[in-house]
Amino acid sequence: MNYHEFIERNPAILLGKPIIKGTRISVEIILKKMSEGATIPQLLQSYPFLNEQQIYAVLAYSSAYISKEETFEIA
Repeated sequence: MNYHEFIERNPAILLGKPIIKGTRISVEIILKKMSEGATIPQLLQSYPFLNEQQIYAVLAYSSAYISKEETFEIA
């Protein structure tokens, strides 16, 4: 999935945190709700202006971001 269609960073919105385009819904809040057990249907009910593709874009963005993290060997 090309998450770039759905996720943006704008310094004027939420201090530049990644958000779902056209909203003030952050990637962080969607991930937090999912980590607390929210399902995609529940998220869509809570945020009826979102769609399933946008939720999947949040997951794709997060995966891409984490894959770029550096790891360090601990002595």
